[in-house]
Amino acid sequence: MEKTFAIIKPDAVEAKNAGKILARIEAEGFRVVALKKHSISKAEAEGFYAEHKERGFFGSLVSYMTSGPVYVMVLERENAVAHWRAVMGATNPANAEPGTIRKEFGESIARNAAHGSAVDADAAREVTFFFSAA
Repeated sequence: MEKTFAIIKPDAVEAKNAGKILARIEAEGFRVVALKKHSISKAEAEGFYAEHKERGFFGSLVSYMTSGPVYVMVLERENAVAHWRAVMGATNPANAEPGTIRKEFGESIARNAAHGSAVDADAAREVTFFFSAA
Protein backbone atom coordinates (compact mmCIF):
# COMPACT_ATOMS: atom_id res chain seq x y z
CA MET A 1 0.00 0.00 0.00
CA GLU A 2 1.16 3.49 -0.82
CA LYS A 3 0.35 6.78 0.88
CA THR A 4 -0.20 10.19 -0.62
CA PHE A 5 -1.04 13.62 0.72
CA ALA A 6 -4.09 15.64 -0.28
CA ILE A 7 -5.67 18.98 0.53
CA ILE A 8 -9.25 20.05 -0.03
CA LYS A 9 -8.53 23.70 -0.73
CA PRO A 10 -10.26 26.84 0.62
CA ASP A 11 -12.51 27.32 -2.43
CA ALA A 12 -13.97 23.81 -2.14
CA VAL A 13 -14.46 24.14 1.63
CA GLU A 14 -16.13 27.54 1.19
CA ALA A 15 -18.45 26.12 -1.50
CA LYS A 16 -19.40 23.25 0.86
CA ASN A 17 -17.94 20.59 -1.45
CA ALA A 18 -15.61 18.95 1.08
CA GLY A 19 -18.08 16.16 1.88
CA LYS A 20 -18.62 15.40 -1.80
CA ILE A 21 -14.86 15.26 -2.37
CA LEU A 22 -14.35 12.99 0.66
CA ALA A 23 -17.11 10.68 -0.60
CA ARG A 24 -15.36 10.52 -3.98
CA ILE A 25 -12.04 9.73 -2.29
CA GLU A 26 -13.59 6.77 -0.50
CA ALA A 27 -15.45 5.64 -3.64
CA GLU A 28 -12.08 5.53 -5.42
CA GLY A 29 -10.83 2.96 -2.92
CA PHE A 30 -8.68 5.22 -0.78
CA ARG A 31 -8.47 4.70 2.96
CA VAL A 32 -8.31 8.01 4.83
CA VAL A 33 -5.40 7.41 7.22
CA ALA A 34 -5.39 10.92 8.73
CA LEU A 35 -7.68 13.91 8.30
CA LYS A 36 -7.96 17.30 9.95
CA LYS A 37 -9.55 20.64 9.28
CA HIS A 38 -6.81 23.21 9.42
CA SER A 39 -6.22 26.91 8.90
CA ILE A 40 -2.85 27.20 7.20
CA SER A 41 -0.72 30.03 8.56
CA LYS A 42 1.32 32.28 6.30
CA ALA A 43 4.54 30.69 7.57
CA GLU A 44 3.19 27.19 6.90
CA ALA A 45 2.07 28.10 3.39
CA GLU A 46 5.43 29.70 2.60
CA GLY A 47 7.23 26.60 3.88
CA PHE A 48 4.95 24.11 2.17
CA TYR A 49 5.21 25.86 -1.20
CA ALA A 50 8.86 26.96 -0.80
CA GLU A 51 9.81 25.29 -4.11
CA HIS A 52 7.68 27.94 -5.87
CA LYS A 53 9.17 30.93 -3.99
CA GLU A 54 10.81 32.43 -7.10
CA ARG A 55 7.72 32.08 -9.27
CA GLY A 56 5.41 35.00 -9.93
CA PHE A 57 2.36 33.28 -8.47
CA PHE A 58 3.95 32.50 -5.07
CA GLY A 59 2.42 35.46 -3.18
CA SER A 60 -1.07 34.87 -4.52
CA LEU A 61 -0.77 31.13 -3.81
CA VAL A 62 0.19 31.82 -0.18
CA SER A 63 -2.67 34.33 0.17
CA TYR A 64 -5.16 31.90 -1.31
CA MET A 65 -4.10 28.93 0.82
CA THR A 66 -4.37 31.06 3.97
CA SER A 67 -7.74 32.58 2.99
CA GLY A 68 -9.87 29.97 4.74
CA PRO A 69 -9.89 26.53 6.28
CA VAL A 70 -8.75 23.46 4.38
CA TYR A 71 -8.83 19.72 4.98
CA VAL A 72 -5.41 18.08 4.97
CA MET A 73 -5.26 14.32 4.73
CA VAL A 74 -3.21 11.23 4.19
CA LEU A 75 -4.70 8.76 1.75
CA GLU A 76 -3.70 5.14 1.27
CA ARG A 77 -4.26 2.58 -1.49
CA GLU A 78 -2.27 0.82 -4.17
CA ASN A 79 -0.70 3.33 -6.55
CA ALA A 80 -2.02 6.15 -4.34
CA VAL A 81 0.02 9.06 -5.75
CA ALA A 82 -0.78 8.40 -9.41
CA HIS A 83 -4.38 7.44 -8.75
CA TRP A 84 -5.12 10.58 -6.71
CA ARG A 85 -3.51 12.72 -9.44
CA ALA A 86 -5.81 11.07 -12.01
CA VAL A 87 -8.90 11.52 -9.82
CA MET A 88 -8.07 15.22 -9.29
CA GLY A 89 -7.54 15.93 -12.99
CA ALA A 90 -5.49 18.62 -14.68
CA THR A 91 -4.39 21.64 -12.64
CA ASN A 92 -6.52 23.90 -14.84
CA PRO A 93 -10.16 22.79 -14.47
CA ALA A 94 -10.81 23.94 -18.05
CA ASN A 95 -8.39 21.23 -19.23
CA ALA A 96 -9.48 18.54 -16.75
CA GLU A 97 -11.29 15.41 -17.91
CA PRO A 98 -15.03 15.16 -17.19
CA GLY A 99 -15.71 13.46 -13.86
CA THR A 100 -12.50 14.63 -12.18
CA ILE A 101 -12.50 16.60 -8.94
CA ARG A 102 -11.09 19.73 -10.54
CA LYS A 103 -13.49 19.61 -13.50
CA GLU A 104 -16.47 19.20 -11.18
CA PHE A 105 -15.47 21.50 -8.31
CA GLY A 106 -12.62 23.74 -9.51
CA GLU A 107 -13.20 27.35 -10.47
CA SER A 108 -9.89 28.26 -12.11
CA ILE A 109 -6.24 27.29 -12.31
CA ALA A 110 -5.69 29.17 -9.03
CA ARG A 111 -8.87 27.95 -7.29
CA ASN A 112 -8.92 24.32 -8.32
CA ALA A 113 -10.44 22.56 -5.28
CA ALA A 114 -7.69 20.04 -4.45
CA HIS A 115 -3.98 19.44 -4.03
CA GLY A 116 -2.16 16.17 -4.38
CA SER A 117 1.45 15.10 -4.15
CA ALA A 118 3.13 14.93 -7.56
CA VAL A 119 5.53 12.05 -6.80
CA ASP A 120 6.31 9.63 -3.95
CA ALA A 121 9.09 11.84 -2.55
CA ASP A 122 6.71 14.82 -2.38
CA ALA A 123 4.10 12.65 -0.65
CA ALA A 124 6.58 11.64 2.06
CA ARG A 125 7.61 15.27 2.67
CA GLU A 126 4.07 16.65 2.57
CA VAL A 127 2.62 14.03 4.92
CA THR A 128 5.21 14.86 7.59
CA PHE A 129 4.69 18.59 7.08
CA PHE A 130 1.16 18.37 8.54
CA PHE A 131 1.14 15.05 10.43
CA SER A 132 3.74 13.75 12.88
CA ALA A 133 2.92 10.09 12.14
CA ALA A 134 0.42 8.73 9.66
